[in-house]
Amino acid sequence: MSQEIQVTDSTIRVMCVDDHRLMREGIVLIIGLDPSMTVVAEAATGEEAVERFVACRPDVTLMDLQMPGMNGLRAIHAIRAVQADARIIVLTMYAGDTNIYHALQAGAMGYLLKDSVPDDLIRIIHDVHAGKRAVPAHLEAMLTEHETKPALTFREIEVLELLAKGMRNKEIGGTLYITEETVRAHIRNIFLKLNVHDRTAALAEGLRRGIVRVGYVAEAE
Repeated sequence: MSQEIQVTDSTIRVMCVDDHRLMREGIVLIIGLDPSMTVVAEAATGEEAVERFVACRPDVTLMDLQMPGMNGLRAIHAIRAVQADARIIVLTMYAGDTNIYHALQAGAMGYLLKDSVPDDLIRIIHDVHAGKRAVPAHLEAMLTEHETKPALTFREIEVLELLAKGMRNKEIGGTLYITEETVRAHIRNIFLKLNVHDRTAALAEGLRRGIVRVGYVAEAE
């Protein structure tokens, strides 16, 4: 029989959002070991996260980035539209500087990788609940590096994502309703900004920095 949790006014009420059930169950177990907090809601999609946030109003939300349907970034925006001071921690496997930047821009107050030790998770939940920004030092260093690099435009990111899907210039142009020459110009700019010289290197750098996701990349033929 599971131990009954005594929830008081000072208990930190946590919502866990992740599309993997085993991950959610692991987080519930970790949080259950700390008497100062408890999980009050779980969600497997961004849409569910918004619904359950409205219903439960957790003190802290742990948010995955990659989920089917509404992703974590959009869910953060939607939750903060409901409650501007919502305290959200991104808990993800993605360490790219672009991921960190966009998560914090969306309103997350913390960022933690899923391979972190349980003590780090508990500490960051406490810090964010107290109103502090909580990002491990090595991820802060990546964010600082991001701020010194030229950013890709929205259109350049679209082109890079289509390159990752294995599309040729003509296909990219047709998809985006632009000419092949315009596609080539975007690709040149992408190479320049990422400091690479070919498509393979551009995709590798895009993956490393979190500009494109693993799921976008087509298998080599």
